[in-house]
Amino acid sequence: MPAHVDWLQLDNQVCFALYSTSLAMTKLYKPLLAPLGLTYPQYLAFLVLWERDGLTVGELGERLFLDSGTLTPLLKRMEAAGWLQRQRAADDERRVIVSLTPEGRALRQKARSVPSQLAQASGCSVGELTDLTQRLQQLRQQLLDDAPDAAHA
Repeated sequence: MPAHVDWLQLDNQVCFALYSTSLAMTKLYKPLLAPLGLTYPQYLAFLVLWERDGLTVGELGERLFLDSGTLTPLLKRMEAAGWLQRQRAADDERRVIVSLTPEGRALRQKARSVPSQLAQASGCSVGELTDLTQRLQQLRQQLLDDAPDAAHA
């Protein structure tokens, strides 16, 4: 670490840069998703389900890094809107399968312009956004790999 940097200043904290950028990104999504009737967390759930429909609640939660206490109310609201259905798995009543309805699948076409609108609003090139996404994914994986196991805490 360079000696001349005061690492206890807020603007020198990578965690704050990530946190505040995440807040700004979520704020940017709000007017893009409002015409679709979606919240940002709902949009993220749709991205996963459009990619692979018929996941269990657990699989969806793993993909989104959300626990069931956060995910279940989100899915209930999406089900009430008619976008998906939740059904217990025939082979294991403990597992709940999440499947898109025709309305949920149709929403994908309506959301097609959201990524390009966001990219344009960011002021970054597609290459810059791709590089940034890959770097953040690498950082996330490194942090997860190095995280102390909760059982040993």
